[in-house]
Amino acid sequence: MKLSLSKISFLLILYFFGLKHIAANNIPKIGVPYVQNFHKSLYAAGNQNWSIAKNQKGVMYFGNSSGLLSYNGKYWEKHELPNKQIVRSVAVSNDGLIYTGGFGEFGYWDYKDKKLSYKSLTKLLPKTAKLTGEVWKIYTLGKKIYFQTFSHIFVYDNKQITVIKPANNLLFLHKVNNRLFAEVIEKGLFELKDKQLIKLEGSEILGNTGVLSILPFKNNQFLIGTSKNGLFLFDGKTFSPFANQANQFLKTYQLNNGAKVLNNYYAFGTILNGIIIIDTNGNVVQTINKTSGLQNNTVLSIYNDNENNLWAGLDNGIDRIELNSPLSFYFDKTGKFGTVYSSLIFGNKIYLGTNQGLFYGNWSNNAAGNFDFKLIPNSQGQVWDLSRIDNQLICGHNNGTFSIVGDRIEKISSINGGWTLKKLNSNPNYLIQGTYNGLSIYTKNASNHWTFSHRIEGFGEPSRYVEQDHKGNIWVSHAYQGLYRINVSDDLKKAIKIKYYDEKNGLPSSFNINAFNLENRVVFSSDSGFYIYDDINDRFSKYHALNNKLGNFSTSNKIIKASNGKYWFINHGRMSLANFNEPGKIVIDSNRFNILDGRMVQYYENISQISNNIYLISVDDGFAIYNDALAASIKASTKLPQVLIGKIDDITDKYSIIAESVNSEEEIEIPFSRNSIRISFALPYYRLSKIKFQYYLEGFSKQWSEWSPATQKDFTNLGNGTYVFKVRAKIDEHAVSEISSVKIVILAPWYASNWAWAFYFICIIIGLIVGKKVYEAKLKKDQQKIADKLQREKEEYLKKEAEATEKQIAKLQTDKLQAELAGKSRELANSAMSLVYKNELLQKISQELYKLKDNKDQKPQEDQLRKIQKIIDDGMNDERDWNLFENSFNEAHESFFKKLKANHPDLVPNDLKLCAYLRMNMSSKEMASLLNISVRGVEIRRYRLRKKLAVPHDKNLTEFLIEL
Repeated sequence: MKLSLSKISFLLILYFFGLKHIAANNIPKIGVPYVQNFHKSLYAAGNQNWSIAKNQKGVMYFGNSSGLLSYNGKYWEKHELPNKQIVRSVAVSNDGLIYTGGFGEFGYWDYKDKKLSYKSLTKLLPKTAKLTGEVWKIYTLGKKIYFQTFSHIFVYDNKQITVIKPANNLLFLHKVNNRLFAEVIEKGLFELKDKQLIKLEGSEILGNTGVLSILPFKNNQFLIGTSKNGLFLFDGKTFSPFANQANQFLKTYQLNNGAKVLNNYYAFGTILNGIIIIDTNGNVVQTINKTSGLQNNTVLSIYNDNENNLWAGLDNGIDRIELNSPLSFYFDKTGKFGTVYSSLIFGNKIYLGTNQGLFYGNWSNNAAGNFDFKLIPNSQGQVWDLSRIDNQLICGHNNGTFSIVGDRIEKISSINGGWTLKKLNSNPNYLIQGTYNGLSIYTKNASNHWTFSHRIEGFGEPSRYVEQDHKGNIWVSHAYQGLYRINVSDDLKKAIKIKYYDEKNGLPSSFNINAFNLENRVVFSSDSGFYIYDDINDRFSKYHALNNKLGNFSTSNKIIKASNGKYWFINHGRMSLANFNEPGKIVIDSNRFNILDGRMVQYYENISQISNNIYLISVDDGFAIYNDALAASIKASTKLPQVLIGKIDDITDKYSIIAESVNSEEEIEIPFSRNSIRISFALPYYRLSKIKFQYYLEGFSKQWSEWSPATQKDFTNLGNGTYVFKVRAKIDEHAVSEISSVKIVILAPWYASNWAWAFYFICIIIGLIVGKKVYEAKLKKDQQKIADKLQREKEEYLKKEAEATEKQIAKLQTDKLQAELAGKSRELANSAMSLVYKNELLQKISQELYKLKDNKDQKPQEDQLRKIQKIIDDGMNDERDWNLFENSFNEAHESFFKKLKANHPDLVPNDLKLCAYLRMNMSSKEMASLLNISVRGVEIRRYRLRKKLAVPHDKNLTEFLIEL
């Protein structure tokens, strides 16, 4: 049956994924995994740590002798019970509540007003139940919470507590695969079902030393650990002893607790000797105690989290063990072999070259750290170099060069100080060695073993590093003696040309210049970066392409070849693994090696390759083993948690906590008077790594901050408004977490609050009303002032006008009086003249009459009568009376005659007289007498005048003339 290409690809993917999964879930058997110590001075609480738990966000909780401890990857917090009891047990429920128990007390912790607060549940106990002992275990099962003391089991469900009382006292309650087991003293092991303890028959085999651990095992079995009787298996029906390599250890050092780790391993904490880890076959994989890194050998609690960190609560401190760490360690805590300068595995032995001599130990994949190092006889003194060449192990020693055979050494050269040994590129049948005083050549003897041949004559300088380039030139460097290029004779016996290089040839100095082979090219390290040699110009220049890609490691003082296109770069105590496999790109991994910073012997750093992916790294008091394949599998499977935004502190003028922990759904309100805050954050990722953070305050910042390891940020003098604080994390420069955020509201100051604005609004309204009233009052007052002023001015004006008018009236009156006086004078004169004239006329008539009288006897003659008649007619027709009348009439009637003559120039004097008499509204009879005509004549004249004046028929002539 043929498989399709797609099926084959699918199977291959499954296979490789399976390999990675297996690699990531393996515990190194050589050396000890990385152990991180948390001393009590760090977490600032009591020595003893009785229980451990972890919540869904990744925060760790520890039941400590001083209270409840919390740890989020950066910050520790301590929370005390009401009576400051020891917290013996801790558990986290699915809803995030943290349950704790102590002496005579149990309850839960929850956030209230942004701070973790404790709520006791003992008030819910039935009146007949008494809590008089320690609460040793707490388990959550569904919605139920189980609290166990030595005398009772209390079940908390739906805000009620049920009490389970066993026949005898209990030892400890255990939860395995959602089943609960408890040991009743002197009765055996029981299972708790429906509030009933049901005995498991045959459990007497477990003995009476105490069941302290029950863990899930393969094939649906349970692995039971007892205090002093070892391990047992329970298949649901029968109990049987479990044959394993750890039994004697556990019996001797008293098993105290256990945890299943990495799916296929079991870790057991002891009272007397730390932790031992076995696999499903019972083989011991690791023993971790105070000698190998724990702070204390008494393990009070043990917990394996979802990231495969094994946490140990100790009698003095807390430790985290990175079980599947790619780095494992062996440290000489006793100072047995001194400072390690070189290390190498050859055959079934591991060799350590130290300042005290050459040590060896038995090497086995199952060594579990039991190397039992011993000094090889006659090897005392400084060991500089261990090299494996053509299946021969050669040791460069202060006293010469030796061939190592098992547990003994054979001297092959007496030349002191064998620093480095390697094959010549131009002729692999020769080895060249750098020593204290020159270069040595080695060849193979008849037995095909390398042996000393001769020294190269003509060159005697200290030769710390030796490299041969593509032209056969031999470059020799020493940290304090500069750099040499040597041309040797064809028989390699003599240096025929030696040239010294320093600043004159383009090097930054003559100190700390070292030569290394990198990708078949000789490069030169310096404190200013890497240099390359231009053989055409015979000068050195900076290797910019390499320096730029190496970044901080461009000033490395050492390069060691790894495998598969990888190289180790050592930069004055810091190390990294650089991958050159992709053209034009260098991938540098340095973060995972931070723990080794400063641990290697400076300038004598040594890394040797054990296999394709495993390296032996010499450190000053031992060695470390690095598994590159395991590191790659862990890196590929890394899933980051979210960043936790922890405390928000008020730093305005005095320090105070605003919130201990916040959620993204929450909104933090802060008074304007406390508008300077500090926000703390952390990533609950506990594995060995380099963590950086990037933050952004929306509403304040313009862009994301630079990546930084800082876990706090201060914001001062924030204006009122709404802000959103965002933060994310990056691990080892590649994996970035999701963004965590919290909304922060800086409340408006009291003078800008809603109530204040309402108050302002009311005040404005009142102010407007009052202002209006005031304005109106002022306006009225001003108006009154203006009115008064105007009145005064008016009165003054009127007074002045009155005075002027009075003056004018007086003048007019004077003028009128004068005019009247003049008129009267004229009238008087006219009257006098008229009297004179009339008197004269009368005298004439009198004279004529006297004449007639004298002629009494004679009849009046006709001419005398005519003469008298003429005198009378002349007197009657005299114009002087009329002219006087006309002038007076004009004065009285505003130049009546002038207007009349102007409008009707064809009027004759008799017409004018008639008009005047009509205007004076005289009767026809009066007018007839004045005109010396008959009434009929008056009527005829009126008719003629009406025509001349063109008076309408419906208009009265008198009215017409009056209106004129």
